[in-house]
Amino acid sequence: MDQQLKKTFSLIANTIRQLSMEAIQKANSGHPGLPLGCAEIGAYLYGKALSHNPKHSHWLARDRFILSAGHGSMLLYSCLHLAGFNISLDDIKNFRQKDSVAAGHPEYETDGVEATTGPLGQGIGNAVGLALGFKILSQKFNKDSFPIFNNKIYCLVGDGCIMEGASAEASSLAGHWNLDNLIVIYDANKISLDGPLSESCSEDTKQRYKSYGFDVFEVDGHDLEAIDKAISNLKENQNKPAIIIANTTIGKGSPHKEGSHKVHGSPLGQEEVVETKKALQLPDEEFFISQEVKKYFEEKQKEQQKLEDDWNEMLDAYSKKYPELYADFLKMKDKELGKDFEEKIEKIPIETPIAGRVASHSVVNKLVEDLPFIYGGSADLSCSDMTYLDKYPMITKDDFSGRNIKYGVREFAMGTISSGLYLTGMMTPFCGTFLVFSDYMRNPMRIAALSSWHVIYQLTHDSVFLGEDGPTHQPVEQLAALRAIPNLLVIRPASAWEVKMAWIAALKHIGPTAIVLSRQKIEEVEKTHVSFAEGLGRGAYIVKKEKKKCDFTLFATGSELTLAIEVAEELEKEGRDVRIVSFPCFKLFERQEESYKKAILDGDLGIRVSIEAGSSFGWHKYIGREGIAISVDEFGISAPMKEIKKKFGFTKDQIVKKLLKK
Repeated sequence: MDQQLKKTFSLIANTIRQLSMEAIQKANSGHPGLPLGCAEIGAYLYGKALSHNPKHSHWLARDRFILSAGHGSMLLYSCLHLAGFNISLDDIKNFRQKDSVAAGHPEYETDGVEATTGPLGQGIGNAVGLALGFKILSQKFNKDSFPIFNNKIYCLVGDGCIMEGASAEASSLAGHWNLDNLIVIYDANKISLDGPLSESCSEDTKQRYKSYGFDVFEVDGHDLEAIDKAISNLKENQNKPAIIIANTTIGKGSPHKEGSHKVHGSPLGQEEVVETKKALQLPDEEFFISQEVKKYFEEKQKEQQKLEDDWNEMLDAYSKKYPELYADFLKMKDKELGKDFEEKIEKIPIETPIAGRVASHSVVNKLVEDLPFIYGGSADLSCSDMTYLDKYPMITKDDFSGRNIKYGVREFAMGTISSGLYLTGMMTPFCGTFLVFSDYMRNPMRIAALSSWHVIYQLTHDSVFLGEDGPTHQPVEQLAALRAIPNLLVIRPASAWEVKMAWIAALKHIGPTAIVLSRQKIEEVEKTHVSFAEGLGRGAYIVKKEKKKCDFTLFATGSELTLAIEVAEELEKEGRDVRIVSFPCFKLFERQEESYKKAILDGDLGIRVSIEAGSSFGWHKYIGREGIAISVDEFGISAPMKEIKKKFGFTKDQIVKKLLKK
């Protein structure tokens, strides 16, 4: 490395340290250890390695940098500000304060932040998803002298990320797919929040990653020449996923706290900030950025703008030489559904009775014919959760042309990788597992909801009615738990028609959707055959209107809607007047105008009854304290479905008897 450049990068690194520790001190909150310890890594990545354009941060072909160790967010914010992204010095001065884009942990909406991170281990999964996505895109679109997608995915992880099981699952898959566009940088400072790493971890990380199929390198994380050599070589000649173990000192430069867990998650303290600035020969002026650093990044921005300009010229030439491929490129980039996509879904032929999972299989296999941006996968269950796309091959390390991803038994990684696929900007991924195993990927589902990432989850075997597998596999509380996540649509369709409508909802929603489907066959309910706008798109709608005045109002989801209709028929034989409401999605209902919600819920509705084979938690908002919840509020049993229905009171006769006692 040129000595003048090395000097400039050292100055950038110390500027990162100053901005970071002063912002954290001003907020009196934050994690200074990583920004101080990884300052040289940040300086090198943003000063040299990354091919991107800070003035157009969403350029498709850019390199990506994911800060998996999101607690070290001030490293990222300092780098983004210096590099010229839309994050101001005032934003940094207001770190962790209301309305600042410099939140406590990086959030996707902040310019230059490629993924919402913080829960450790998930960022590496997002990075694996991005790397997989761009391997798929490069094989699909790259031709001859047109390397449309030739970018690298960088991910900075800490000891916490390495210890979390999510990183093991995701790294195993990265090796399995031989993702030679992924570079993981491990901040190996040997300190965790609670003390020295040796108190809780003694594994051989080198051997672990070699066993995954990674190339493993080790450098001094403060040696700019060593960092440059490792990354430059990988940029020129990488044929495996790589991990660079960067040995660093946490809190580097702090005279009294460096190398200690005390610098991990607490501000240095004003006196220590002063002492650290003296030790690093930093100016007294707070939040100081030298003219040399400013000038360097101003010149760098010109180079980076040219990178994108050259790429745009190449894409223009590509569009003329490969018009059909370019048309597919635009379809994937714009994710246009088409004006008639709802009508096409409505016309998909499905013979009933049919299991919800099988109906969904029919829908998605038809959808992918017109929507090239949809990619699917499953956690070793595609033959059971019915997620496999029949006309397309499976993605392998030797062939990325398929549209089916086999994640193996790795739900957590599947959730994080699916989010990474979305983050390419060219894909709408869906993934499948059993509803009860959604617990394994709940946190990535939560982060997707927080970030409004468009990921679709096909969750099957939706109730205790799956039968003999027993209580370990029978979901009870999962529906309520998923409904509690803000911005996650949870849809439990009652018929094949509602399954179709659920996919319309999922494709329209700005954010993630969980479509919850039955294993057992369900009857078709003709009264659900209304348009999306008047039916499932409302979240809840009346499928049977009372004749005069309600004695009972039955709310049902999924397979229990058919049961509700049977119950209503018996009640009417007894002279009772009944309303039935199909209630597939709480959140869609809550979005409706007040007049509509009142039309469904207000007035004298008689005795309100919810019928759903899951926890009653959440239903009393709609049925009231005096309402009756036909529910499952205990764990299931191993038995045939018929016996389970009797055990939990889900037969027509049991429900009618219970209601007529009122």
